[in-house]
Amino acid sequence: MNAEAPVILQIKNLTKKFAAEGGKMLTACDNVTLNAYAGQTLGIIGESGCGKSTLVRTILQIHPASGGEVIFDGQDILKLRGEAARQNRRKIQMVFQDPAAAFNPKMKVKEIVCEPLLNFGLIKKSEVDTKAAELLRMVELPEDFKDRYPHNMSGGQRQRLGIARALSLEPKIVVCDEATSALDVSVQEKICELLVRLQKEKGITYLFICHDLGLVDLMCHQIAVMYLGNIVEYIGYGRRISTEGMHPYTKALMKSVFKVDFKPGEKIEPLESEIPSPLDLPKGCPFQSRCGQCMEICRSEKPELKEVVPGHFVACHLVNGNF
Repeated sequence: MNAEAPVILQIKNLTKKFAAEGGKMLTACDNVTLNAYAGQTLGIIGESGCGKSTLVRTILQIHPASGGEVIFDGQDILKLRGEAARQNRRKIQMVFQDPAAAFNPKMKVKEIVCEPLLNFGLIKKSEVDTKAAELLRMVELPEDFKDRYPHNMSGGQRQRLGIARALSLEPKIVVCDEATSALDVSVQEKICELLVRLQKEKGITYLFICHDLGLVDLMCHQIAVMYLGNIVEYIGYGRRISTEGMHPYTKALMKSVFKVDFKPGEKIEPLESEIPSPLDLPKGCPFQSRCGQCMEICRSEKPELKEVVPGHFVACHLVNGNF
């Protein structure tokens, strides 16, 4: 989907289903196919419950996949077991939404950031102080923070600590799961600037999950829009979701965003209708019940993700001319 950088991660028809009461199955991710590119950021957006976090947690094997493949370094990492799976985790790390909950409150900062290195035998205990100071400098924290506890730090400082721990193993891919949503706007800006700098310096690929559409538009090279476990739109390199989004769901998301520079007469149009139950999805397009442009074909045939212009894919009968 983008020829400017090599593909580093291929997600092919990835499916994740959860067993529910009454013998039903909840499909959290439905045949998701995406590529992530080396040194770039793939943004994944959508309402709460659309499957964003489940997607990345399935990629990381926190949840076992129900089907599909995840190709990284020439192999399907979903099939790795034992020591091979453990070694693969060095290459794909995660920054969590709530850094306070991600740390052991009884561990000092130096123990937190160096724990992954000790687990993999990459440093000795005698080297912890020196390595911790180096990692703290990398994320622009004072070296003397290494002897603090996480509860003695601000939210922004703890998130920097989370980034330092994720990068301690020098991974190729870092998953940012709502990594800025719990922070003040001014702190968000600093964390995003840090992420961008580290990406340029180290060539890291980010999978960036976020609800802030404006931030995703600025931060990400590619953007995937999810709805009820489906990718309904993929916007490739050099395109902006704010001006070039085509799917009715994408447009509805953009209209529901509060903007500082509102024009006279411009209104916020929130998506107020109810999301269908993921346990009882309608036949056809998953967005049909909330779409003002729904046609008869939308109720009977599920639209496929098709390329409408180079690098831009949309799953919509209206956009693809299937009517």
